[in-house]
Amino acid sequence: MKESGKIELMSPAGDFASLQAAIDNGADAVYFGVEQLNMRARATINFTLLDLPEISNRCKEKNIRTYLTLNTIIYDHDLSVVKTLLNKAKEVGLTAVIAMDQAVIAYAKQIGMETHISTQINITNIETVKFYAMFADTMVMSRELSLSQIKKIVKQIEKEQIKGPSGNLVEIEIFAHGALCMAVSGKCYLSLHAHNSSANRGACKQNCRRKYTVIDQESGFEIELDNEYMMSPKDLCTINFLDKIIDTGVKVLKIEGRGRAPEYVATVTKCYREAIDAIANKTYTNEKINEWMKRLETVYNRGFWSGYYLGNNVGEWTNASGSKATQKKIYIGKGKHYYGKTNIAVFLIEAFDLSVGDKILIQGPSTGSQEMIIEKMKIDGKVENIKAIKTDIVTFKTNFKIRSSDKLYKIVEV
Repeated sequence: MKESGKIELMSPAGDFASLQAAIDNGADAVYFGVEQLNMRARATINFTLLDLPEISNRCKEKNIRTYLTLNTIIYDHDLSVVKTLLNKAKEVGLTAVIAMDQAVIAYAKQIGMETHISTQINITNIETVKFYAMFADTMVMSRELSLSQIKKIVKQIEKEQIKGPSGNLVEIEIFAHGALCMAVSGKCYLSLHAHNSSANRGACKQNCRRKYTVIDQESGFEIELDNEYMMSPKDLCTINFLDKIIDTGVKVLKIEGRGRAPEYVATVTKCYREAIDAIANKTYTNEKINEWMKRLETVYNRGFWSGYYLGNNVGEWTNASGSKATQKKIYIGKGKHYYGKTNIAVFLIEAFDLSVGDKILIQGPSTGSQEMIIEKMKIDGKVENIKAIKTDIVTFKTNFKIRSSDKLYKIVEV
């Protein structure tokens, strides 16, 4: 069980590299999808049923909780797959399932698996919490609530001693960082109407992220817009008021991003881990907040805003397509060998160049996402050099093991 009173930091895992990045950077829990029945079915690689034992084993070694997202709309022909997934999740010892469909919730209860209610249910009041307490121990609040509304719900849970199936008080979970949808708690139908590709089945085409103009069909008059990206919200960021969020009494902080790269998971998880610990240690300062914000800006983002937590009536919209990250990674080469006794990594340079002083990123299914600066290196086993080019074999020291499946990137400013 989770440590009593502790704020849980939950990180996304779209593949094994992201999973390891979450583990290495301080996540208390990870969430992930398997096959097609999750809200990121087309946005990421997704794990398979055969991956579940490996996920469970890696996380159990580090005492990290594991949540299977099975949170799409379910049709009759999906029911056998649902049962297969849940049976396997129970068998390998995953912690819980995140669900929104009653069929999933009911079967999870039948086999005795802990259930968390997805944000797709759109919980906004204490009476709905009471209803789902018959089935679930943790509930994700609607993304449209303010902190004062969330705090009131938490206090009512404590006052009325509302308990889940485990016998413990129901815990409240909220999103702390990542992409937001213009629709209420993600229930959007634009993609379905435009492309017959349902967002509620994990197949969103992200119509909202494109530029639009508004034209009067009768007169042909085009309405001038301040922002052509009128349906694309900025990303949620709460690290600059995380103390206020923790003060509400929520127990789980969730980072969005199962479709994003391992370096995103690593950077965001580490920043929020440090911020949570700083609040606990009473060292949460403006200087640290500014540093965390700069680091968060280096990885994928559409600009940041506070969501509706601080009482905003309307959203804030991005003014550009894609990411506003201040850094990007460039593929350089792949892993060849690792000498464990001397901590020497060997890479084949396949593209671009690599120089002493470069910031690099090494990523792989077991390695996760590791950053470092090249201080010294050798080329083709010869004396130290300051620059390697395509086809060179380079060696340098690392404080972590690398594998042949690892990829080497150079990090550059955008």
